[in-house]
Amino acid sequence: MDDKAKKALIEEAKHAQEVAQEVALSGAYLYPFKGIVYFAYHKDLWRPLLSQVGQISSLGFSVTGAMFFFTYVPQAAIMSFTSGPLAPISAALLILSESSAITNFLARSFLLEEALTDTFDGTLISRGHESLVAEGRQIKRQAGRDAIARLGKLVKRPLARMKPQALLHTLILLPLNFIPVVGTAMYAYAQGKKLGPVAHTRYFQLKGWGEKQKDAWVEKNRGAYTGLGMASFVLEMIPFASIAFSFTNTVGAALWAADLEAARR
Repeated sequence: MDDKAKKALIEEAKHAQEVAQEVALSGAYLYPFKGIVYFAYHKDLWRPLLSQVGQISSLGFSVTGAMFFFTYVPQAAIMSFTSGPLAPISAALLILSESSAITNFLARSFLLEEALTDTFDGTLISRGHESLVAEGRQIKRQAGRDAIARLGKLVKRPLARMKPQALLHTLILLPLNFIPVVGTAMYAYAQGKKLGPVAHTRYFQLKGWGEKQKDAWVEKNRGAYTGLGMASFVLEMIPFASIAFSFTNTVGAALWAADLEAARR
């Protein structure tokens, strides 16, 4: 190995260590789990999810069924070279992960855009940040303590749709999961680095930040956003529960935004 390659590897390892330290120190990776608890105890936040259960279930079963019908045999054949007698199981697990990723992508792009926005805004309202939410939608003052009932008409566009490149990137990297520990960590890191800032798209929108201000903030808090993205992504890769975790992750991202706003007061 030449000196340039060694230097590059050393620099990459050093960078990875620095990011790992930033992730650990930030504590942002805890917010997806805080989101689960907060969601469980605030039933008014359930409504956006419950309103979509029928369509999401149909989509999930359709995608999973189609993936098994069309891709199980060829993927099992390929897996036989790497997994041996465990190929049928490995192929099934891979297809479940692929189906979860595809279902999540399609649901976010075509079904859940407004529901996730309502969940994010409702969480902010429940934490007392009506003025921030009012930057992006009307607020119903007479609706009492029900956070979702207080959400009025949107005056700013909801969360941006996921790009097809994101789905392709996810599917291409999926086989990394079959490398024990290291491969899974690499996969989660690669996805988390991209998805972390996406979780705060609505927050940046409500703040009225432009691209430069947003990019500067994300870069300043790169470790925190990577940790948030990694934890969220791992939860959303759980088959048959990915959509539910999309909502709890949205709650978690909103809780972090609420804490950031509280710290600025």
